[in-house]
Amino acid sequence: MNGDFKEIVSQLSLKENITVVTPQDLTALHLTEKGNSAREIILNDLQLLTNAGASPTLNLLKCYERDDEFDFISTDVYSFHVDRSPIATDTFLCTYHGAASDIISNAQATQKILIPEIHAKLKKLHNGPEEEFENFLKENYFDLHYQAHEGTEPINLGLGHLWRLAVDHPNQQVLPCIHRAPIENEGEYRLLLIC
Repeated sequence: MNGDFKEIVSQLSLKENITVVTPQDLTALHLTEKGNSAREIILNDLQLLTNAGASPTLNLLKCYERDDEFDFISTDVYSFHVDRSPIATDTFLCTYHGAASDIISNAQATQKILIPEIHAKLKKLHNGPEEEFENFLKENYFDLHYQAHEGTEPINLGLGHLWRLAVDHPNQQVLPCIHRAPIENEGEYRLLLIC
């Protein structure tokens, strides 16, 4: 991948754990030739996605919020999960700098709510009418998370590749893509395009 994306990251300011970087923020940076090449790649990707009707966001991120409420299931993005939408859409993502996301095939994972011991604990946690259990699972996003089968080697999405991930929605013709955010490298921010 041509361009110095690290130079861009080094000049941006992190305001929270995740900071949205606008095209104007990028344009205002004083960069070397390699840094400028990286900026042009990002601006071009943002424009191409916008022209295609998407709403891309460029994030500088230190980390995502962790979900440690329960010891038997997690609903944060570090857990293998699928995205859901009420309308026909896809998730696009590209990591320019830092650790990159992982995917696994649907055949290499089991929906966590189908694992008997997790299902039993969720039933106990719900403690309500049986007919409301499915809604409880959806409302709390438990149904979106997956357990990788033992021995599964995730595929890392790498740097500089724009990925289109299938999303769970009513008109979807294919299975949604199971993916997870990476554990960040110590002392290194990620620069991630997502929509």
